[in-house]
Amino acid sequence: MPTLVIESSNPEETMRIGRLIGSSLISGITIGLEGTLGAGKTNLVQAIADALNIDRSTVVSPTFTMIQLHQGTESLVHIDAYRISDEDEFFELGIHEYLEDDSIVAIEWADRFDELLPDDRLTIRIEVIDEHRRKITIGWPQRSEIAQRVGEMITAKNTEV
Repeated sequence: MPTLVIESSNPEETMRIGRLIGSSLISGITIGLEGTLGAGKTNLVQAIADALNIDRSTVVSPTFTMIQLHQGTESLVHIDAYRISDEDEFFELGIHEYLEDDSIVAIEWADRFDELLPDDRLTIRIEVIDEHRRKITIGWPQRSEIAQRVGEMITAKNTEV
């Protein structure tokens, strides 16, 4: 799996990285976000939303609503899988329907339901280095046309900045 590793030294840089990712996305892509509580998954989704012309203040942790829909230059579906108890609840919430349409789908805690998500997705892992610094690893399957194209766009844009 090709990967891009970016280290962020502060929240503003993490926002820049999120906007970079958001500006590279195309309709129908699923983004699986992984990382510990407080690593910055929701902040990264806010930056992605900002790049899609969605008011970032409307993008909050969907822990209690689980699914939030946003409209900008693209549709963004923000899902938090933290409180989803099992596969049955995952399907009852209708998440699989969002994965099949043209929306950009960002799923926090995606690793909890890895086997239910499309293989054709970006995986973003955020690791806490210290209070301000984060290691952001973006991966995409080589065999995945859509995810590979987005991964290559992110890589190219990251080297330009």
